[in-house]
Amino acid sequence: MRAVLGLLLLLLGLCGSRGAETTKPLTKDIWEEVRALRDTVVELTVLLELLQKDNADLQTRLSKSESELNLGKSRIDQLEKDNSVQATELESLETGLTATESKTSDLEKENTDMRTRLSSSESEILLSKSRIDQLEKENAGKPKVAFYTALTNTGLVGPYNVDITLKYSKVFTNIGNAYNPTTGFFTAPVEGVYYLQFTVCGNQYGHMGVWVYKNNQRIMYTAEWNKNTGREYVTNSVIVQLRAGDHIHLDLPSGYTVYDDGYNHSTFSGSLLYPL
Repeated sequence: MRAVLGLLLLLLGLCGSRGAETTKPLTKDIWEEVRALRDTVVELTVLLELLQKDNADLQTRLSKSESELNLGKSRIDQLEKDNSVQATELESLETGLTATESKTSDLEKENTDMRTRLSSSESEILLSKSRIDQLEKENAGKPKVAFYTALTNTGLVGPYNVDITLKYSKVFTNIGNAYNPTTGFFTAPVEGVYYLQFTVCGNQYGHMGVWVYKNNQRIMYTAEWNKNTGREYVTNSVIVQLRAGDHIHLDLPSGYTVYDDGYNHSTFSGSLLYPL
C-alpha cells in the first residue's frame, strides 16, 4: 500500500516539473494516466482490504480447525485407550467364557450321570414297591402270632413239693391272643413252625430251672445250681413244629425256685416263624 502511494506522488512531481516544457496534449495524457493509476490504486486498496479480511477469516478458521484437530487427536487417544481397556476386558471375558463352557460341560456330564443313576434308583424303587406289595398280599392272609411275658412282681416262686405250671402274668405282647396268662399255656392257632425262648432267674441257694412241655410231653429241661444267694440266670430257646391246638407251657420242678420282680428277670416269649 505504501509503495503504491509513493509511486503516485512521484508521478505527480514529474508532472509538475515538466509542466513548462510540455505541450497541452502531453499534459492531458499524463492526467489521464494519473486518473487511471488512481483508480487502480483504489481497486488495489479495496482488493487488499478484502484479502486482509479473507486472511483474518482463514486464520480464524485455521485456529478453529487446529483446535478441533487437537480435540480430535485427544479423542482418538482416549478411544485408543478405551479400546485397549475393552480389548483386555474382552480377552478376560473370553477366558471366563471358556472356563464357564468347560464347567457347563462338566455339569452337563454330571447331570447326565445323575439322571442315569436316578433312573436306575427309580427302577429299583419300583421293583422294591412291587415286591413289597407282593409280600403284603402274600402275608395278608397269613396268621400273625407273637407274645412276650414276664412271670410276676412278687419275688421268689417256690420251692414246692410237686411240679407246678408257671403262669406268666405280665403280658406285654400277645399278637394273635395265643398266650393265656390264666393257664400259662401258649396254644398254636395254626399249624406251623414256632420259635420259643425263656429266661429263668434264681435268687436263692439251690436248684433253679424249668421243664418245657409240648402238650403233656417234656421236650426240654433247663436248670442251674445256684451256689450263692445272688441272682443267676439261664436262658434257652427251642424251635418246634406245632399243629393247630397244640400248646406249650413251662413247669417249675418240685424243690426248685425261680425269681422275678418289677425288673422282669424271668420271661417267656415266642412267635410263629412260618405256617405249614
